[in-house]
Amino acid sequence: MSPRPYACVDPACNDAAHGHAQPPSVAAVATSAKATLAHGSPVLIRGGRVITATDDYVADVLLRGGVIDTIGQHIAVGPDVAVIDATGLYVLPGGVDTHVHMENVIGPTITCDTFASGTKAAAFGGTTTVVDFALQNATDSPLGAIERAQRSADPQVNVDYSLHVIVTRVDDQVLHDVRHAMRHEGVTSFKMFMAYPGVMMADDAAIFRMLRQVGAEGGMVALHAENGTVIDLLIKEALEAGHTSPRYHALTRPAILEGEATHRGIRLAELAEAPIYFVHVSSNQALKHIVTARAEGIPVFAETCPHYLLFDDTVYNNDDFATAKYVMTPPLRTPDDQKHLWRALRYDDLQVIATDHCPFCMKEGHLGYQLQKMRGKDDFSLIPNGAPGIETRLVSLFDIGVMRGKLSLNRFVELTSTTPAKLFGLFPKKGTIAVGSDADVVLFNPAVSQTITASELHSNVDYTLLEGRTLQGRVEKVFLRGQLIVDGRQWHGREGMGRFVPRGEVRAF
Repeated sequence: MSPRPYACVDPACNDAAHGHAQPPSVAAVATSAKATLAHGSPVLIRGGRVITATDDYVADVLLRGGVIDTIGQHIAVGPDVAVIDATGLYVLPGGVDTHVHMENVIGPTITCDTFASGTKAAAFGGTTTVVDFALQNATDSPLGAIERAQRSADPQVNVDYSLHVIVTRVDDQVLHDVRHAMRHEGVTSFKMFMAYPGVMMADDAAIFRMLRQVGAEGGMVALHAENGTVIDLLIKEALEAGHTSPRYHALTRPAILEGEATHRGIRLAELAEAPIYFVHVSSNQALKHIVTARAEGIPVFAETCPHYLLFDDTVYNNDDFATAKYVMTPPLRTPDDQKHLWRALRYDDLQVIATDHCPFCMKEGHLGYQLQKMRGKDDFSLIPNGAPGIETRLVSLFDIGVMRGKLSLNRFVELTSTTPAKLFGLFPKKGTIAVGSDADVVLFNPAVSQTITASELHSNVDYTLLEGRTLQGRVEKVFLRGQLIVDGRQWHGREGMGRFVPRGEVRAF
């Protein structure tokens, strides 16, 4: 089988020379009656357009025993195999979202998605693997944080998952536990903060020690890069001047402080001779340091998030508390910053699009959740920072990226599945359509559009940033290790079917 080179992203194309037929209606996404999609039964995906980070071709894909068994043309199967006609559909590797927050305790509140609700939303959005966070508290060890997170997640998760550990305190015992976690627990990435003094912020020496330790073991430190002490001063001054509305969240976290911290983190990594990964990059102030470092050969990697590509700082041009839905960290930036982000995605200066799914309800008491966004009604600094996005990541990026010519289909898959899997030790088990890889497969219909509304999504949160927006493309079916879990709007998964995935070394450099 010779993969067909990338040719056309027009969902209405029926040019036979392009190797794909007219996309189907929803009714045409059919399953053969000779076998049912029972738990554990093999499945043949017939005639779909397979898109990976490097290839684009029409083929049959056989899922058997939880993995991709065979890829080929006109695969013959017996009556025990369910056959899905995927003519005109994209066959994508399941999405890998390496930045999500389920049941994360942040100050006096907690994100409103449980592991169950958040991973169900992920599945409906075409994401089959997530990496969440285990928070080391003031007296805890990284190993204790991992055990606590797994105890909560294991009976609930609907997709496969792994963990980063948020390290807030570094000493010799913590470094010993980090080494143990990497060698024996399959946890190979650790997040540190340069923001939030007195809560999660680590000093430069602690960050350097972690970079040196984790890098030597083949893992990755992820860094939240903002100058936290200066931000706290700006917040204090704004409140003293009587500025309490959500718009001042953005005004007290200027892009230059993201840039300064990014530069500092890069130089610490250079000194430690270790790779580094920057989360939620939002500005050209940060990007320019990343671009320079990569040109120097320093192993610097970075993500951005859909909200930085879909929205800009003009949403803050009022004092309405409804703006609190856009209070995330870093805040939304200028239209010019957004242009630089898209360029960085095209030229591989940014390698990942993750969601930073961190949901807090706008309405106090929704589903019983307290101290959510309304906590900061009279003080912007008390608004929990974060926004939802796990269910809309793929379709929003397909619409604004692929359909508008900003991303090729291959790059779309690379950013949302393959590279995150490589960077965090999940590849090739996750992140690709290949024989032997986990049968995490998404059938995506490029021919239909959908209008996004929170009431039809599956997160516990009571809003979506995309309310009322019509997007091109739709997830039709999702398989987790060969088992159908999403079929249109129907849920076929079950809580606890997801598995913890131990991870290996970084594979991206």
